[in-house]
Order: sequence, then C-alpha cells, then structure tokens
Amino acid sequence: MKKNKYGSLLQILLTVFTFSIIYLPIVIIFLISIHHSQYNYDEFGITFKWYKDILGDSQLVDAIFVTLQIAVLSTIISTTLGTFFAIGIHNLKKKSRLRMMVLNNVPVVNPDIVTGIMLFIIFRFVRISFGFPTMLLAHIFYSIPFVVLSVLPKLKQLDPDLFDAALDLGASKFKAIIHVIIPSIKVGIIAGALIAFTMSIDDFIISYFMKQGEFHNVSTLIYSRLGKRQISPNVFAYNTLVVFLTIGIMVLFNRLNRNQKNQRRIR
Repeated sequence: MKKNKYGSLLQILLTVFTFSIIYLPIVIIFLISIHHSQYNYDEFGITFKWYKDILGDSQLVDAIFVTLQIAVLSTIISTTLGTFFAIGIHNLKKKSRLRMMVLNNVPVVNPDIVTGIMLFIIFRFVRISFGFPTMLLAHIFYSIPFVVLSVLPKLKQLDPDLFDAALDLGASKFKAIIHVIIPSIKVGIIAGALIAFTMSIDDFIISYFMKQGEFHNVSTLIYSRLGKRQISPNVFAYNTLVVFLTIGIMVLFNRLNRNQKNQRRIR
C-alpha cells in the first residue's frame, strides 16, 4: 500500500512539474502583457493598454500582417499538396511507399537550422529575391511533410474498395478523389492544416534565413528588437492573443471531432 501511495505521489509531482515547465512561461508572458509598467516590476498593476498599443506600433502591425499572410497561404498550399502527396504515397507499392516515407521524414527529423541553411543556399543559387517569396516557399516546404504524416493514418483507415466502388459508379479518378476520398479523410486534413499553420506562425529559424533588410515577420522582429533592447510589452500582448486563439481553435477542433465520433456511434 505504501509503495502504491509513493508511486501515485511521484506521478502527481512529475505531472505538476512537467505542466509547470510547459505552461509557466505562458503565464509569465500573460502577466507581463497586463502589467502597468514596462520597466518597474516592484508593484503589480493590471492594465490592458499594451493590447491597445499593438495597433499603435506600425512595425509590429506590418510584421503581424506578413506573419498571417504567410501562415494562411502556406497552410492552404501545403495542405493541398500534402494531401495529394499522401494519397499518392498511400497507393504506391510497399517498397516504393517506404522509400517515399523516408524522403518525407527527412525534413521532419532535420534540425531547423540545417533546413534553413539548405534553403538559403538553394534560393541564393537560383537568385530568388529574399523576402516574402522565399519565406512563403520555405514555410510550404517545411509544412508539407507534417501534412503528409497527418493524412496518411486516415487513408490507412479507409475501406480499400471505396475508391474502386466510386469508379464503378461512373466517377472519374479525379472526381472519386475529390468527392469520396477527401471527405472521408477530412479530419486528418484539418489536423494537418492546423499543424502547418502552427508551424508557420511560430517559426523563427527558417524565417531568419529567408528575410532581408527590414522585411520581418513577428518572430524575426522580436529577435531584432532583443538585440537593441527595444522589447515592448505589446509584443507579449500579441503572443498572449495568439496563445488564446490557438487554444480556442484546438478546443473547437476537438469538439467537432468528438461530435463526428458520436454521430458515427449513433448510426
């Protein structure tokens, strides 16, 4: 009995310690975003002026627009390409499928700095002007493998005769994929899109190698201001909003997924 009690206590302590490490920085960022003073932390006072100040910082607003534009565009493109790549890989023979999965997983296990330097060299070699185009292409390249890994498990769960049945009923291969396969794997596609969006909006290392001059997304702007000691709490306010938005999207996605499972059980 004592061993079970000690074991349970140890599990609770490890769980609390793990969640503290994960969520304590988020809590600190939130507290700084509502603290009344930028420099004085002796007395804590609540204010929301830093949230209003986001719109007053033109450089930050421009960086936010760049970040959102690249995140949305790269998510749409990488999700579309990744879904079709996953369908193609799924329909290959076993040996070819394993080879393609190895190629797909290389960018996933590669350190971000290696990927960033590699893309920097490639874009420099083909003489693409650094800025929005290179950052968008880099984020697409970086996100596609994660979409493939999200979609493939759903494809494996499909009835293997579903595609052939659609063809027998008169659908072309393209229509069968669009109207039969994709709706059946939409949960995996949505999960892949969320991962792609999160990877893009959160990225710094690859974005750092893709920028030039005063072109910034939020992560590179924060880094440039850190060097000049110009960090304002409005940056922490922006990050807090992103965290709450991400949590809201994840909660919504989980509820939709749970509702779909309940509907299937009822049927």
